[in-house]
Amino acid sequence: MEFLDESSENESVDAAVKPGTVRIIIADSQAIYRVGIRKVFALEDDLRVVAQADSIENLRLAVERYPTDVVLLEGSMLAGTTNVIPELLRAAPDMKLIVQAVQADENHTVELYRRGVRGIISRSISPDLLVRCVRRIAAGETWIDNQSVNWVIEAYRSQAAALVSPRSAPRLSPKEMAIITCITQGKRNKEIAFQLGTTEQVIKNYLRKIYDKLGVSDRLELALYCLHNKIIQSDADEEAVAQKLLGH
Repeated sequence: MEFLDESSENESVDAAVKPGTVRIIIADSQAIYRVGIRKVFALEDDLRVVAQADSIENLRLAVERYPTDVVLLEGSMLAGTTNVIPELLRAAPDMKLIVQAVQADENHTVELYRRGVRGIISRSISPDLLVRCVRRIAAGETWIDNQSVNWVIEAYRSQAAALVSPRSAPRLSPKEMAIITCITQGKRNKEIAFQLGTTEQVIKNYLRKIYDKLGVSDRLELALYCLHNKIIQSDADEEAVAQKLLGH
């Protein structure tokens, strides 16, 4: 595993990082690719590579050792793994993952976004677009093209439609209904808590109970399920709701 400083050979990677700097780990099996990407980021004052890893195991070690904002991960390194992405995000909840894929694949794309990846890019992406992608994802956005949006929405619609009929679903309390309505409006937990006069932790607890009651796994599936089955009264368009939630 390599831990390489971005600014000079003599400066330690543990040196203080200027406020606003995006800290990046490059995880790639090909050394020549890591070198090339590192040079791209070296030209930007607000981007800094704090570590490089050539395997998933070394990436885990790097994430544990270095505070990181964004991980740029070679997609082929995920082959044969199942829970790597959730494990990495549990270790560093505020970290954002970008996966570099050789080609777009519908099932794989949907699965990556469902597991928490914030962006999927081509291995042949231009330097300018790569820099823009990293900045936007570091700022909290999701990098997703129109084709991938459609794949994700269709996958969630299919799953929502296949869930148990709402006639046999457990009853939802007024507060649970209010939270679901807020979710379909694209609101974050902090905004919902403020609106309902409670805390983010309380909202998280409620959401876990709602997921269990309805048999859904996340916010997008919850919203599409409730809109599809008219559990709440809303004129919201499913695609617009999905776009909002994917941006979180």
